[in-house]
Amino acid sequence: MLKKVTPLILSLIVLSLSSWAQKTIIKGKVIDANSGDPVPFANIVFQGTSIGTSTNFEGVYQLETDSPTDSMTASYVGYITRSKPVRKGQTQVIDFQLFENVINLQEIVFVAGENPAFEIMRDVVDNKKKNNKRSLEAYQYETYTKIEVDVDNITDNFKKKKIVKKITQVMDSVERLAGEDGRPILPVFISESLSEYYYRNEPKLQHEKILKSKITGVGVGDGSLVSQFIGSSFQEYNFYQNWLNIVGKEFVSPIADSWKVYYEYDLIDSAEIEGHYCYRLDFFPKSEQDLAFKGSMWITKNEYALKQIDATVSPSANLNYVEKIKIQQALEPSSAGPWIPTKNRVLLDIGEVTNNMAGVLAKFYTSNKKIVVNKPRDLKFYAMPIQVAEDFKIGNTDEYWDGHRHEPLSLTELSVYQMIDTLKNIPVVKTYTEILKIAINGYKKVGKVDIGPYLGVYANNSIEGNRFQLGFRTNIDFSNKWIFGGRMAYGMKDTKIKYHGFAERILDRNRWTTVRAEFGRDIDQVGLAAEDLIGNSVFLAATRFGDLIRPYYYKQGKFTVQRELFKGFTQKALFRYRDFNPAVGYNFAYITDLEANDPSPPLANTFKTSELILEARYAKDEVFVQNDNQRLSIGTLKWPIFTLRYTRGLKGVFGGDFDYNKITFNIEKGLKMGFFGTSNFSITAEHIFETLPYPLLKAHIGNESVFYTTAAFNLMNFSEFASDSYASLRYNHFFQGFLLNRIPLMKKLKWRLLASANVLYGDLSSENRALIPEFDGEGREVEPISGLGNEPYVEVGYGIENILKVIRVDFIHRLNYLDKPDVDKFGVKVSFQFIL
Repeated sequence: MLKKVTPLILSLIVLSLSSWAQKTIIKGKVIDANSGDPVPFANIVFQGTSIGTSTNFEGVYQLETDSPTDSMTASYVGYITRSKPVRKGQTQVIDFQLFENVINLQEIVFVAGENPAFEIMRDVVDNKKKNNKRSLEAYQYETYTKIEVDVDNITDNFKKKKIVKKITQVMDSVERLAGEDGRPILPVFISESLSEYYYRNEPKLQHEKILKSKITGVGVGDGSLVSQFIGSSFQEYNFYQNWLNIVGKEFVSPIADSWKVYYEYDLIDSAEIEGHYCYRLDFFPKSEQDLAFKGSMWITKNEYALKQIDATVSPSANLNYVEKIKIQQALEPSSAGPWIPTKNRVLLDIGEVTNNMAGVLAKFYTSNKKIVVNKPRDLKFYAMPIQVAEDFKIGNTDEYWDGHRHEPLSLTELSVYQMIDTLKNIPVVKTYTEILKIAINGYKKVGKVDIGPYLGVYANNSIEGNRFQLGFRTNIDFSNKWIFGGRMAYGMKDTKIKYHGFAERILDRNRWTTVRAEFGRDIDQVGLAAEDLIGNSVFLAATRFGDLIRPYYYKQGKFTVQRELFKGFTQKALFRYRDFNPAVGYNFAYITDLEANDPSPPLANTFKTSELILEARYAKDEVFVQNDNQRLSIGTLKWPIFTLRYTRGLKGVFGGDFDYNKITFNIEKGLKMGFFGTSNFSITAEHIFETLPYPLLKAHIGNESVFYTTAAFNLMNFSEFASDSYASLRYNHFFQGFLLNRIPLMKKLKWRLLASANVLYGDLSSENRALIPEFDGEGREVEPISGLGNEPYVEVGYGIENILKVIRVDFIHRLNYLDKPDVDKFGVKVSFQFIL
C-alpha cells in the first residue's frame, strides 16, 4: 500500500513545485514623469484580464498571479495609460513613469434620471459634522514633514545660459536622476522636520512644537524661521471645510455644502480599500476658470466619510504662474469616530515666467502617527502657535533620522541632499544667491552685522539735494538678546547730518517682551510722516524725492517697553520727546496765547513735545513666527485686530510746550467671501481734546502721484485737510475671477475686477483754526490748513488687476469738496504687484 501511495505523493509535490516556480511576482512603483512624485491609487492590470491591483499612497504595488499575460498596464485619471512587457514565471520589478494627459475631462451627460453620484454626495454632506476632525474636542499627533523644491522645465535654451553652463557637474547628475522616461529637475531645497501638533476646539487653539529639523538649500540656512514654516501648521488641508486657503486663494471643496453649484460628478467604481468598502467619485468644476478642483475621491459606504482624495487645480484656473496644484490625502477613522488625515502630499508647479526661464516645482509630504483624541491641554499650553525646540539642531544625525522618519527616503531623495550641497558651494551660485537675499531683505549680511537698508541709500529732494545714507544693525550671530543699529545721512544742499541709533533688549521670547531706546535727528513732512507710513516702505522712499511737502527738521528720543500679556493681547508703553523746526521755504507759525487781547499776538514757529503713550492691541488668532531677533506677523485666521492708543502730552517735561490728551482706536479685518472674492477694511477714529498747532493734529495723507497706495486718500492733495477729531473707513474688495471669468474674451486674459471706497469724516475746531495767523513774525504769509465741513470726504474706485500679471489700474472718483482749487474729480492710478 505504501509503495502505491508514495508515487502519488511525489507527483503532487512535483506539480506543486512546478506551479510555484511558474508564479509571476511583480513589484514596482508608479511615479509622475514630470515631478518624480509617487502616483497613489493608480490601477495596475494585466492587459486583457481583470487581474490587477492599485498602488498605495507611496505609489508602490505588488501583484502575484499564476495566469499572467505578456504585458501589464498602469493607468490613472489625468494620465496617459502605459504598458510594459512581463516575463512570465519570474519575480521582477516593473516601474512606470506616467505623463500627464493634457486633454480636459469631457463633460458628463446623463440621459434620464438623477445622477447616481448625487445621492452619495447628499449623504456625504449630511455626515460631514460627525466625520470632520474639527468636531473633536481635541486631537494631537506626531507629524513628519518633508519638503522639496526643484527647478523644472529645463529647456535647451535654459541650459545655454552662462550660469547654467557653470554648474555642468550638477546638471549631469540631474539627467541621471530623471530616469528612463522622466524629465530632468534641478533640486535647490530639501527639508525634513519632526513635530508634535496639538489642536483644541473650544476655544479654537493650536500648538505645534518643532522637535527636529534638517534643512539643505541654496541660499537657505538651517535657522529657526525656516524650521517654523516647514512644520505641519502650514500644510493643513481640510476638505470638510467649504473653502480651502491655498497660496492665499480660496478654493471650493468638492464636498462643500454647495457642491452642486460648482461641480459635476461621476460615480466610477466601488472597491474595498484598507478594510473599508468605498465608492469612487470623479469630479470636475462646472467652470474651468473657477478656483476649484478636478480629480477622484473615495467615499466609505457605511460612514459616507472621505477615505482618500486626489484633487488637482488645472492651469485654466484664474491663477498666475501656477500650472498645477495637486493635493493627495489619505484618512483614517479616529477612536472617537471623526476621520483624521494620516498622509498628505501636495505638489505646486510654478510655470516659467518667460520662455527663457525654467519653472519651479514644490513638493510637500506629511505623515501623522501616534494620534490621540479628546484630551485637550490647558489654555496656556497653546500660547505659542508655533514653537521650535531649543535643541532642534542638536543630534541631527543620519542615525536619528533613519530611526524617526515615518517613511524612508528614496535613493533619488538621498542623492538630492548631495546635489544641493554641491550646488550651493559653486561660486556663481553663491553670488546670485547673495544678490537675491539683498533684494528681498534690503540688507547685506557681513558677519555679525547687516548693512542697509538699501532702499534709503540715495534720495534727491528740494531741501537736501542729493541725500546719501548708510546704516547697519546687528544680527543673531552677534546676540540673540541684544540688537544695536543706526544710520547716518547727509544732504549736499542743506549740508546737515542726519542720524538715528537704537539699542533693543529681548527679555522674553515666549511672551514676546522687548525694551528699546532710540534717538535721532532727521527731516520729515507734515502729512507724510514716516511713522504713518510703516509697512509702505516703497511709498515712504518715494516721498524722499522731489518737492518736500511742509518739511521740518526734528530731534527725537524714545523709550519703549512692549509685552504680550497673554495670547493675542500686547501692551506697549512709550515715552517720546521731540522738537519741531520748519525747514527753509516752509512758512509756519502759530499763536502761543489765544487769550491775549493783542492785535499782534505772540507767535512761535518751533515747539517741543514730550509724550507718554499707552497702547493695547488685541488680535485673538494672530499667528507669529520668529525670524532671528524679529517677530513677524503672518496675519489672523478669522478675528479682527483691535488697537487702542492713549497719548498724554506733558508740558514742562524735557522742555515740552503742551499738555494734551489724545485717544485713537482702530479695527481692521480681512473678509473671505468664497466665490465672491475677498475684502478687507480698516476703521480708525481719533479725538484730540486740547488746542494744538496743526502739525500735532492729524494731517491726512494725500497722494498727488500717479501711483496708487493703500496708505493715502488717493485723490486728496498733500496736507489738504487736517482734523482734531475724525473717523475714517477704508474698504477694498477683490472679486478675483467672479465677474470677468464669465465674459468670454476677458476670461482668457485672466483680468480681475476690484472695488474700493475711502470715507473720511473729520472736524477742525474753531480754536485750532484760530491758532494759525495770516502772517508770521517776519511778515511772510503762513501756509494755511483746512478742515472738513459738515459732510465727509468720499472717494470711490473700481479697477482691474492682473494686467500682464503684474499691473493694477484704479479708476477713482472724488465725490465732494470739488470747489477747492487744484483738485481732481477723477484720477487713474497705477501700481505694480506680484500676485498669484
